Amino acid sequence: MKKPFVFVTRQVPEEALMPLREIAHVRVWPKEEEPVPREVLLDEASRADALYTMLSDKIDEELIDQAPNLKVIANMAVGFDNIDVTAASKRQIAVCNTPDVLTETTADLTFALLMATGRRLMEAADFVKDGHWKNWSPLLLAGTDIYGKTLGIVGMGRIGVAVAKRAKGFDMNVLYYNRSRSEQGEELGAEYASFDHLVENADYIVCLTPLTDETKEMFNWDTFKKMKRSAFFINVSRGGTVDEKALEKALFEKEIAGAGLDVFQDEPISNDHPLLRFPNVVALPHIGSASKETRLAMAQLASDNIVRVVKGEKPKAMVNGEIFDH
Repeated sequence: MKKPFVFVTRQVPEEALMPLREIAHVRVWPKEEEPVPREVLLDEASRADALYTMLSDKIDEELIDQAPNLKVIANMAVGFDNIDVTAASKRQIAVCNTPDVLTETTADLTFALLMATGRRLMEAADFVKDGHWKNWSPLLLAGTDIYGKTLGIVGMGRIGVAVAKRAKGFDMNVLYYNRSRSEQGEELGAEYASFDHLVENADYIVCLTPLTDETKEMFNWDTFKKMKRSAFFINVSRGGTVDEKALEKALFEKEIAGAGLDVFQDEPISNDHPLLRFPNVVALPHIGSASKETRLAMAQLASDNIVRVVKGEKPKAMVNGEIFDH
């Protein structure tokens, strides 16, 4: 019996691929720092029974139509806005992701980014490295307190709840906005609020919402204008949730105090990106879940999802589970 063919679009830990190699022919895109070119992805997909993908891979209707053997697309991420799920479901192709395993790691990074932005840690580190520290003064690189402030979480899913847990350790007052009420969040003392009330009252606003038609550029000029001038905006969800020109304007006109950004509309960004000219912006290269332990767990779950589909079983983490139900 011919083994199925799996194409992996980036290098991942080899131990995560071992279960796949036992049941399939596996080809891994060999260039670690370079995403697979579109033409190569289309060519490999045309022969593939399974695609092991990243958020940077565009899996659209064009690609799906050219992949007659495709049974499963396993995204090594929680998000899946890079995949046309509707087109995949029409073809009975399973779309899988990797939730849960990155919750705590991403919450760690979110809170670290909040702290780095509020307390000006990156500026302070550069100040020392660049040889500018000659004397001490009371207001030298003075930042803003975190303890006792109000945190607004937009998107109270698993990661949002985990961030709220960390915030309670700092005696923060936590507001949250979500499509539905969060029982877990409210058990922690988080208070449900309207979007406007949250942005008008929070000292730190953390965006953790998925990117959808409803959330696209929800952080726009009107939103930034409603924030406190002392507020900090933190984004660890998707760059598309923010109108970056509006954020640039808000920073330039001092409508907000600063921003911590792990994601951008178009990634990667270059070092001449307009938002990087502001000293009160902390920019990271989309490393929300980037711990060795978590990336291995994500890679293993993505592999397991493919193995299960190839064996005719329902995967552990599936976006369009209704195709199995039918």
